[in-house]
Amino acid sequence: MLRIAVQSKGRLYEDTMALLAEAGIKVSNSKRTLLVQSSNFPVEILYLRDDDIPQSVATGVADLGIVGLNEFEERHEDAEIVRPLGFSRCRLSLAIPKHTPYPGLKWFEGRKIATSYPCILRRFMQQHHIAADIHVITGSVEISPGIGLSDAIFDIVSSGSTLVSNNLTEVEVVMESEAVLIANRQLDEEKRATLDELLFRIEAVKAAEDKKYVLMNVPTDRLSDVIAVLPGAKSPTVMPLATEGWSSVHTVIDEKRFWEIIRQLKELGAQGILVLPIEKMIL
Repeated sequence: MLRIAVQSKGRLYEDTMALLAEAGIKVSNSKRTLLVQSSNFPVEILYLRDDDIPQSVATGVADLGIVGLNEFEERHEDAEIVRPLGFSRCRLSLAIPKHTPYPGLKWFEGRKIATSYPCILRRFMQQHHIAADIHVITGSVEISPGIGLSDAIFDIVSSGSTLVSNNLTEVEVVMESEAVLIANRQLDEEKRATLDELLFRIEAVKAAEDKKYVLMNVPTDRLSDVIAVLPGAKSPTVMPLATEGWSSVHTVIDEKRFWEIIRQLKELGAQGILVLPIEKMIL
């Protein structure tokens, strides 16, 4: 049985549990128990603090972990990244007081920077040959410049609203982060097989994201023109209709291009366009 370390609360917890549910893995959402077994798949969930997950996986306390890339890079534990998961996106950035002139990275030379991610920041500063005074803080890093504790901060940024409310401005993005699935490097054959099945399910869920299944009726003499604008998974499905001169076309469209493509299809004579959500896609 695979043991998966998962953040015990917060947005990453919610996104992780949603992914497992979409993958058909039933897990009790009771937070009173630190270790919960799935009722229909050979995994158990270990609820931990996010900063404890990399070490728990590297040491074998857990076989897998779902954690932010930022935490994984900061802890620098010996585990492998199996797959990026595409949710809980954020970035780690340097920010300074608003209206402060900023000529470039050399501004940070000799400055005091408050952060909860000293290892990532130290590596970044070394790469750019900048000697900064890194001050480690756990908690509300963004208030540090305002109370005179630091000249700048290095912290997680999502929407940027927290920076604005603390009169800070983002000047350098050091790394982009998202949730990643990590694994212990010493998984046995049985656990690898379970991991492969888990990945198969995750791939099916992720492949369906932002995709729509589209059915339409198309004049048969315009089929080649319609097919030319369809970015389907492979070739679209084409079937003749009972009405002579018409065909039914089925395809998959990325939601980002949906309205652009639908407009083109209408101009080519497509009618009766039906759009359906896709729950899973097996490629």
